[in-house]
Amino acid sequence: MVISNKSEYALLALLELATCYPNGDALQIREIAALQDIPNRYLEQLLATLRRGGLIKSIRGAKGGYVLARDPRTITVLDAFTCMEGSDAVASTCEPPPSTIEAELIQEVWQEARQAANSVLEKYTLQDLCERRTSRQQKELMYYI
Repeated sequence: MVISNKSEYALLALLELATCYPNGDALQIREIAALQDIPNRYLEQLLATLRRGGLIKSIRGAKGGYVLARDPRTITVLDAFTCMEGSDAVASTCEPPPSTIEAELIQEVWQEARQAANSVLEKYTLQDLCERRTSRQQKELMYYI
């Protein structure tokens, strides 16, 4: 399984918004784009999808921009992935019944893999990602004499 650029960029943008959530600060598209090196036009489309999905809100005005719609502890990676890729990407799709025993076995294994992936994506929240990033940044800042 490979994460699409769309989902990866969306998660990067959500991570930046999660960082600003405790302060209540809104981030503008150009700020997020600069922080994560995402093209502005593409980011606009991604943020519109996230807004329609209810994960972020837009704020108008001079100090406007985007903020998370809810606490980063309640937004899972699976929520973001589902918002960007659609529920078909993570749920089992309605496929015709397998025509052979071998095809049935392969379909069962694939379904199990899908469920395992969903379980992992559902386990992590934006807050978890923020904490991991902070931890790694602190490790990089440490130096020894």
